[in-house]
Amino acid sequence: MPARAARQTVVMITSSYPRFPGDSIATFMEPIARGVAARGHDVHVVAPWHPQWRRGASEGGVHVHLFRYAPAPSMNVFGYAAALRADVRLRLSAIAVAPFALIAGVHRARQVAHDAGASIIHAHWVIPGGVMGAITAGRRPLVVSLHGSDVYVAERHLLARTAARTAFRRAAWVTACSEDLRNRALALGAPVDRTSVVPYGVDSERFKPDPQARAEGRATLGVADDVPLVVAFGRLVRKKGFEYLIDAAVLLRRDYPALRVVVAGDGDLAAPLRAHAVAAGVADCVQFLGGVPHHMTPTLLAAADVGVVPSIHDEEGNVDGLPNTVLEIMASGTPLVATPVGGIGTVATDGQTARLVPERDAGALAAAIAGLLRQPSVGSAIGGRAREVVCRDHSWAGVAEQFETIYERVS
Repeated sequence: MPARAARQTVVMITSSYPRFPGDSIATFMEPIARGVAARGHDVHVVAPWHPQWRRGASEGGVHVHLFRYAPAPSMNVFGYAAALRADVRLRLSAIAVAPFALIAGVHRARQVAHDAGASIIHAHWVIPGGVMGAITAGRRPLVVSLHGSDVYVAERHLLARTAARTAFRRAAWVTACSEDLRNRALALGAPVDRTSVVPYGVDSERFKPDPQARAEGRATLGVADDVPLVVAFGRLVRKKGFEYLIDAAVLLRRDYPALRVVVAGDGDLAAPLRAHAVAAGVADCVQFLGGVPHHMTPTLLAAADVGVVPSIHDEEGNVDGLPNTVLEIMASGTPLVATPVGGIGTVATDGQTARLVPERDAGALAAAIAGLLRQPSVGSAIGGRAREVVCRDHSWAGVAEQFETIYERVS
């Protein structure tokens, strides 16, 4: 019987954490923290305060410590997906408050680490979390986890790149949620012998094939059971590629006049994307739901005939690390159509667990969706195999175990 891992006191430094039950921001952070806590470790999360914060100080075995850095609620633009405009350019307001947030965050993290007797500092997002972790850690081991936008910022801005390299030099271990992200981090100076890929997990008890949830989801959307329903989730930013899904809807309407395409999420491109749908003549079939509570996601995915993740490399080169919705669609048993960018191709296999198409190709996107609508048995087989894969290889418990192994390795 393997020896039980030594109990660790882990201080996780992050710029985002779900602010209220059902929040769609940084949804992976909570299961990571809770998963580590469930393995018997003492977990403390240090995160910036936000006006929408509605959480308790201790939930699910995780203790949360907030830090304030701005004199007015409107100036809280550090973290929580607020620093980048459309995930492309840093907001000037975020640049302005960053020094104050970094100082406040490091002060709070040091205080928590001292009071809790931290044995590991685990920083999320090398910019800014890794920088804060490097200052906070002292003689403690530092683990830095990369999630996507942090590496993009470091690639595009000299000061951020210098700061990231400093954090990488200090780190005892670096993890990335995809091989693509790991390779980009290596180019920035991450240590090749102390960097590994730890993909996200998914809750396969919440996300699963469910006829009752399918009926409920379609009733909520006002979609009859025989109407073709395509669903996509994500923030309305360039790298999500939703404009290509709108263009695909134009092509699909020719053979499926009753088609409904539902996009759930909000962001800086909400108005431009709605205008795009109007100009393309599909505003009546493409529905933008806005922000949807995360607890509604399983119901909507169960209701869908096809789940779509049309991610792209945007004009500035930004790309998703590994969108949560990929694993959620796969766990739901809903057939997935996606592009193989970022980390998507490492968890989804074309023809086996998904239909993968070239990015920025509305025609290929439409053809893949149409093929699954025409042959529901094929889609069912793909969805079934996808669920088997994620249940076997991508549980949150498995993610926590990988982090535990890393903690042991660097202690």
